[in-house]
Amino acid sequence: METLSPPRPARARPAPITLTPAAEARIAELLATAPAEVVGVRLSTPRRGCSGLAYAIDYVSEAKPGDEAIQTAAGTLFVDGASLLYLIGSVMDWQEDDFTAGFTFQNPNAKGSCGCGESFTV
Repeated sequence: METLSPPRPARARPAPITLTPAAEARIAELLATAPAEVVGVRLSTPRRGCSGLAYAIDYVSEAKPGDEAIQTAAGTLFVDGASLLYLIGSVMDWQEDDFTAGFTFQNPNAKGSCGCGESFTV
């Protein structure tokens, strides 16, 4: 007689990227002032720049098929499904100084970047 063991509970999958507290705070600011139909922000890596890929953040009014939704205290960060493999293990931060402000990325998948830091290659 065969004994069936109970199924193992599914293990929680880690988020593909990590957000620093500064990045979460900036996303919260963006979402607090966003139009009513906005449900989050989307991170994608469109082809552009000297090295081939760039980081882009846009408002989202609905999730696209294949998006990875990351729930944060600030709101939902959607990672574009086509960009996911380029971003796994990345850390997203928000940095400001006297002259610039913007999201920065520590991406272990990036093999190089252009001199201005606007684009990267994998």
